[in-house]
Amino acid sequence: MNTQTKLASTRFDLPEIHPFVGADVWSMLNESAAAVPDKELLTWQPFDAEPVVWTYATFLAECREIAAGLQARGIQAGDRVVIHMENCPEFLLAWFACAAIHAVAVTTNSRSSVDELAYYIDNSGARAAITQAQFAGLVREAAPGLEWVSVVPHAGETDTTAVATEESFAALHGDPAQLVLPEPDPAAWLCIQYTSGTTSRPKGVLWTQANGLWSARVNALHEGLLASDVHLVYLPLFHTNAMGYSVLASIWARARFVLTPKWSTSRFWDISVAHGCTWLSLVGLSSRAIMDSTPPENHSYRAFGSGASNPILEEKCGVESVNWWGMTETVSHGIISDGRATKLPGSIGRAAPEYEIAVRRPDGTSVVPGETGDLYVRGIRGVSLFAEYWNNPEATAEIFDAEGWMATGDLVRLNDDGSFTFMDRAKDMLKIGAENVAASEIERVIQQVVGTAEIAVVGRPDDSLDEVPVVFVVDPSPAEGLADHIIDACRKQLADFKVPRAVHFVRVLPHSTLNKVNKVELRRLLAEGASLSEAQDRWEIADKSDPSGDALPG
Repeated sequence: MNTQTKLASTRFDLPEIHPFVGADVWSMLNESAAAVPDKELLTWQPFDAEPVVWTYATFLAECREIAAGLQARGIQAGDRVVIHMENCPEFLLAWFACAAIHAVAVTTNSRSSVDELAYYIDNSGARAAITQAQFAGLVREAAPGLEWVSVVPHAGETDTTAVATEESFAALHGDPAQLVLPEPDPAAWLCIQYTSGTTSRPKGVLWTQANGLWSARVNALHEGLLASDVHLVYLPLFHTNAMGYSVLASIWARARFVLTPKWSTSRFWDISVAHGCTWLSLVGLSSRAIMDSTPPENHSYRAFGSGASNPILEEKCGVESVNWWGMTETVSHGIISDGRATKLPGSIGRAAPEYEIAVRRPDGTSVVPGETGDLYVRGIRGVSLFAEYWNNPEATAEIFDAEGWMATGDLVRLNDDGSFTFMDRAKDMLKIGAENVAASEIERVIQQVVGTAEIAVVGRPDDSLDEVPVVFVVDPSPAEGLADHIIDACRKQLADFKVPRAVHFVRVLPHSTLNKVNKVELRRLLAEGASLSEAQDRWEIADKSDPSGDALPG
């Protein structure tokens, strides 16, 4: 597929009958706004200014203006528009404006390097970009061929029109009377989110409008959202958690949400109490911060959503927990806690009724309770599962088998009570804070520096970020400054959180079956803080006694 030219189709082939016939994300927003026009929808809470509020009606009206502005600049259904921003109201206004005219919002990580952003823009075939002033130069450097770039000014600055093809975000607001809306179409493309996988480059996960509606409806159901709920949204909007679990779900339930620029431990409880927040999605950093805090007696939280149960946190805050497992490709949660008690701390829940779940051994047979296996999910592509990997039919074909089962790349244990416990990532992923990163993505850059030398990137446990990347390089006598050269190359080509925190030069690496680097052994070494010198002695002996690596424990 040539993404740089006009595509023959701008929609995905859905089943004839599904839950969202005749609807799309824009019609959902319109229906909620018609029902509760004067209710608060979005409260923007910057850290250095007073909050700003959009009601359902005012949010809808401004989205209409931006949608008209997009059309006036030639954006049509199926055209891709990059949204490269940190959390801010303009992100959401631009995203829903794209949804209104069936343009495709391409949401990119705001911490991306020039090299990464250039790849996203080229791979998606985007025509234009909407960004913030601090990223305008980066966007232009990454993609000088974009037709136009709309720029949100720095906080506190006046919105001014930029030179050449750059325009202010204010100028993007068009005349809503000129807006021509397409008929609601659940099969129309909605958005592309780039997510790290097992390849050296992230894959673009394509959602349809039906996917967006599924995310809204099913997430609201799983979370038990009420119209009276208030989500605190601090996770990045370019991720499924914030956009799907919080924003879309809130609009479906006709609830409201409070948006902050990012997580702030020092401000968390004050903001939560001031806005009466009742719902919060947790990741490792925020969970640990709350554990170390003293919850105020007057907080309003009734539920926390997280990847695993944490009875100590729940008891400390007096808050129930909704536990889940999901990924960008599953749109919602394939595994969800159902309110039934489980005696297993760390459980991620049971199979969600909206999905089929299987846990298999490597030979394809099903595991028994107490056994760990590969997690598979089955649903309806374009509705409950993503449509496809953008411009990557090979990766799409690889993740689905002939019967429609999707390989998640995760290992889970099936427990005796029917719940699951997450065990590991089968596909060599690192979990850095809220970010999933493929080790191969970092290795690709390092290999450019060290040539044919054998390398391995693995995660080292970290108190704040869960784990951070560390690289091992087989080079007994490294040239002076090579470690700095490796780090500098990563800084230039990768987002900052992907840059290795340490470079270890070794004589040999441990190997497992088929002479692959045994990363389990490397992760264990880092976790235990064991002697690297002694480990290399063992690895050399193992290689000599059994070149296949099978003699090495683990």
